[in-house]
Amino acid sequence: MLMMSKGLFGQPILSLHSEGQIGVALEPIINPHNLKIIGWWCKSPTSPKQLVLFTENVREIMPKGLAVDNDSALSVPEDLVRHQEVLGIRFQLLDKLVKTKRHKLGKVSDFTYDESMFVQKLYVARSLVKIFSVEDTLLIDRNQIQEVTDNYILVDDNEAKETQEELAGATAPASG
Repeated sequence: MLMMSKGLFGQPILSLHSEGQIGVALEPIINPHNLKIIGWWCKSPTSPKQLVLFTENVREIMPKGLAVDNDSALSVPEDLVRHQEVLGIRFQLLDKLVKTKRHKLGKVSDFTYDESMFVQKLYVARSLVKIFSVEDTLLIDRNQIQEVTDNYILVDDNEAKETQEELAGATAPASG
């Protein structure tokens, strides 16, 4: 089952041990090399620093928040030596430019992820010029992505063209 990214931002972190809220998961930490959500940047009233909650420490993602065993699930980033490269990048997927080798397609407005926490689809809001010609959102599957950089996401030109045509066809009135 695919889930929308909105559930990854601003979620309460709930301790099963203390049966209360121990922090807030501010935004997801995404590894740009494989588009896997490895955890969340968090804040806690017990720490002046921003903390990290890894996905493997989350018992359950619920509508009310993220359930963890206790506050030991939250880590100081400096202690996470193995993850320093990804944490240091502070990769942001939303608002990232999406383009082909020939065209700018727009910016990531939303994304979906699966139970294994891999980003599966990108929703790309098109520029104002292109909104009037076709639908205002493109749907890009993860297998269409060729390269992810700090500045843009490069997708396959043929796949993006087919996606645009599919969206246009899906909104075209049926001929009678």
